[in-house]
Amino acid sequence: MFTIPNLLSILRGALIPVFLVLAGDRRDGLALLVLAVASATDYFDGKIARWLHQESALGAMLDPMFDRFYIAASLYVLWDRNILPTWIVLLLVARDLVLLVVNIALKRAKLPLLVVNYIGKAATFNLLYAFPLLFLSQSSGWVGTLGYVFGWAFSAWGIALYLITGFWYLVSGVKSIRFPNGLVIAD
Repeated sequence: MFTIPNLLSILRGALIPVFLVLAGDRRDGLALLVLAVASATDYFDGKIARWLHQESALGAMLDPMFDRFYIAASLYVLWDRNILPTWIVLLLVARDLVLLVVNIALKRAKLPLLVVNYIGKAATFNLLYAFPLLFLSQSSGWVGTLGYVFGWAFSAWGIALYLITGFWYLVSGVKSIRFPNGLVIAD
């Protein structure tokens, strides 16, 4: 339980309320630093787990859970600051809620839960890199301009991949529920 990757995931989870408080107090430099550290721990916890052969069920649960919490916290702050439009926030939140319902249905049917694929990880990474850049876009001068350009570039890719993989996960989950043995019977 107390492996380096799991401790990094726990640190990331503990930083979520810190980020929200700092952003709420308009202490943007520190909030951005916390967001950047959280994004880095998301990358390194998986790398270290594989490198040290410390993959665990706890880590497999914590990592995507804290990713969702960070995405939700970032979406709230970016929406509150009028950086992200409401429709984008609602679209991303709806995707996660639909997949939560699918996972609940899979669990109730005693079927394996949805497994994150490489493209799903890429989508999350894009969003976790995009949000600090969009946050940085509020700065003046060239820093704000670069944050805006790169933040929206990562956001566009991240949002597109997030929605595409959400659709794939949904289809996969529905197929698992409808055909639990993997058999499709033709008419």
